[in-house]
Amino acid sequence: MTKLSFQLYSARNFQPYSTIFEKLGKAGYSEVEGFGGIYAELDDAGLKSLRADLDKNGLVMATGHFSPDFLENNVQQSLLIAKTLGMDSIYAPHLAADQRPADGAGWLAFGKRLQEMAKPYKDAGYAFGWHNHDFEFVKLADGSLPIERIFEGAPGISWEADIAWVVRGGGDPFAWIEKLGSRITAVHVKDIAPVGENKDEDGWADVGHGTLAWPKLIAALKATNAKHYVVEHDNPSDIDRLIARSIASFKTY
Repeated sequence: MTKLSFQLYSARNFQPYSTIFEKLGKAGYSEVEGFGGIYAELDDAGLKSLRADLDKNGLVMATGHFSPDFLENNVQQSLLIAKTLGMDSIYAPHLAADQRPADGAGWLAFGKRLQEMAKPYKDAGYAFGWHNHDFEFVKLADGSLPIERIFEGAPGISWEADIAWVVRGGGDPFAWIEKLGSRITAVHVKDIAPVGENKDEDGWADVGHGTLAWPKLIAALKATNAKHYVVEHDNPSDIDRLIARSIASFKTY
């Protein structure tokens, strides 16, 4: 079975992380994905302590999210974090609404920024990519899509494909897997509840308990370069349920 990872942002409201690591290890996960809120402020000793906690539970933080600004302004600290925690891939995960370009030229320029941003990380041996949300799949005035412009401007970076956000943005995930499959190095595995359900969880669902055709999606993704499959739920009400049901579903794909 493909190794399964877990985006720790999903557990931000269920502290401490040491307890989450224990739950994940016992449930059969082998990897986790970090984000800035976990490690951006840690010193060397704090990072080593976090690594020891992961090791104790049979986990490795194989991938990590870092904000674009942090990646640009804190190169050495980002590299230290990645090395200490055992990462092989680094992803810029998001652009705040007030920072998003309004046109195709702006998104192309942002892609070029990512291309430049990636250099020291790729030189150090890390995969470097962009993680999408829904806004990259909303048409611009010129008819193009931000996702197209980003990758046009950054031909050397990869894609961590968040399939559920592609769908929420109005995109056909199978078409995008086919179009950008050579770019995909990681996948966010999450699900969307039927319309009107799970409102207390922002309309998300545990993997396999929503509307996405994950068996077919996994089959399509096997033709890509996807190395990491990362369970995520942006606002779960029950972390134990999410952890248990998502890996149980994934094992059947």
